[in-house]
Order: sequence, then C-alpha cells, then structure tokens
Amino acid sequence: MIAIFLPRALLLGAIASLALTAAARADIVGREADITDLRLGQKIYVDDGSCPAGQIKEVAGLRLSASGVERSKKCVDRKGKR
Repeated sequence: MIAIFLPRALLLGAIASLALTAAARADIVGREADITDLRLGQKIYVDDGSCPAGQIKEVAGLRLSASGVERSKKCVDRKGKR
C-alpha cells in the first residue's frame, strides 16, 4: 500500500517545489515603464540607478483601487551579484 502512495507523494512534492520556486523568483527590469501588469503582492525590482549604491528600487502591488493596483516604491538592499 505504501508503494502505491509514494510515487504520488513524490510527484506532488516536485510540483509544489516548482510552484514555490517560480513564485519566489523576482523580476528585474531596467525602467519602471517596463512594468505593464503588476499583481497584488508581486514585487518587481527596477535597476534604473535612482537608488543609492548597493540598493535597488522595489515596486510592489500594494492594494486594489478603482483605477487598478496601487504601487509601493522603496529602495531596498540589493541581494546577490549585479
């Protein structure tokens, strides 16, 4: 009976892992105008040089309004290599 459920559990675990990896990957664009559709909770990093050295601009979908998704902008520490 365990032999039947083990492949199914491994497959579900692999699918969940891929989904979480795709969700955790952040997009980096060169201009804020390149952000066409921002979803609630999504974070996109803009490398336009407007933040101090060692930081990058983070644009996040903050809340839903009548005109669409409101954006939050702030400079955050750059993670990893440039």
